[in-house]
Amino acid sequence: MGTQADESTAHAPASAVTRLRSALNRRPPAVDALLYLGCACYALVMALTDKHLGFRVWGAFATAGYGLALVHTSWLLLTPRGRASRARSRWVGVAVVGVVGMLAPLVTLLVRRQIANADWTDAEGLWSAQPEVWVIERAASTLLDTGTPYLDIAALDRVPHVHDYTPYGPVMAVFGLPRALVGGTPFADAVTDARVVFAGAAVLCVLASLRLLRVSSPPVRGAQLAVAFPLTALTWATAGPDLAIVGLVLLAVALAATDRPGWAALVCALVTSAKLIAAPAAVVVGFLVFSRLGARALARFGGVFVGVTVVVTVPVLLVNPKAFAEHVLLFPAGLGEIASPAASPLPGRLIASTGAVGTVIALVLLLAAGLAVLLWLVRRPPRTAADAALRIAVGLLAFTMLTTATRFGYLVYVSVLLGAVLVFRNRAPAPLGTGGPGSGTHGDRAPLTSS
Repeated sequence: MGTQADESTAHAPASAVTRLRSALNRRPPAVDALLYLGCACYALVMALTDKHLGFRVWGAFATAGYGLALVHTSWLLLTPRGRASRARSRWVGVAVVGVVGMLAPLVTLLVRRQIANADWTDAEGLWSAQPEVWVIERAASTLLDTGTPYLDIAALDRVPHVHDYTPYGPVMAVFGLPRALVGGTPFADAVTDARVVFAGAAVLCVLASLRLLRVSSPPVRGAQLAVAFPLTALTWATAGPDLAIVGLVLLAVALAATDRPGWAALVCALVTSAKLIAAPAAVVVGFLVFSRLGARALARFGGVFVGVTVVVTVPVLLVNPKAFAEHVLLFPAGLGEIASPAASPLPGRLIASTGAVGTVIALVLLLAAGLAVLLWLVRRPPRTAADAALRIAVGLLAFTMLTTATRFGYLVYVSVLLGAVLVFRNRAPAPLGTGGPGSGTHGDRAPLTSS
């Protein structure tokens, strides 16, 4: 009796998930309508209340985009027996959001940035791009001039400002190089804006990942979560570095899932050397390599990862070790000359704000979450791209929610990765023997479903 009760209890959560999934799949347009309605409300609030000009501009366009998608979806709901056609595809809503809610505000803000020239001010109501855009562009120019993307804070002849900091790894400056090299005219500055480079890198990485994994028909729901969701659309128009980072993470996952550990390690090293938030993803990709190809492939992965990291980091570190430590390590940890502005009111930050005891509690919770994810990786290592994307999403969600200095915008990693889980589950089997330099020869033999 006890065993039967235990089994019943164990199966209850799975049954609940199955029932929820069945309910959501029964009428997809109804779920789409609720999604677009919620997104439109969020965008409208941003348009009417946010202090940042770029966010308000995005909100105005996005409200229209989500509203049009909602109108189209409502038409589908009201005419369920309509004749099948391209106009009745659920992809129309995603496309409308992409054009009206992403491309249109980006172009508007690119043009306005050239006209207003309001960078490097403290007036958020004038910014046509978020500070990370001009900071990364400045880092590229500084790299070309001095050999390091980091200003020497101690050598400034004034009190340091938060915008003096470049809290990224040295590789992030690469995204600012096009503007530093060929900018100088309004048109050239617009087309080499770091947001354009971030967007291009993200799109190329996603297309490469889909090709590697042989995903020919991504599900609409996956695209909605990964692309049309407000966090992605807002980041696309106003900032962008996180989209490039998560795109590279997806590419690394796809390379590892198709048994290319050498290439996966190369991408992991580059993305981690651009932004340290990608480090947990590199750990998960390492587990994916080990579960598919074994210890020798993992050793190869580790060797390439360490070697590339050393090559791209040590030269910059040697130019000015103190500046590197100040920008990359101390400032994000809140130990720099001035405090990091990353202070969104998420649980870790709220707990830490109660005092020293709260800070200890938040750190303990963060450590416990990290150990839980590590145990999950050890006991059920990822075998597919969907497995790995899910574990990275959970790990970054725990980090974002529990770290003491964080940004709400980091949740874009979670939404994109969860969308990727749905997309990667639709992959087709690849022939045996695929791979590349430094890869195994086992091909893609993993199951198509994700644990």
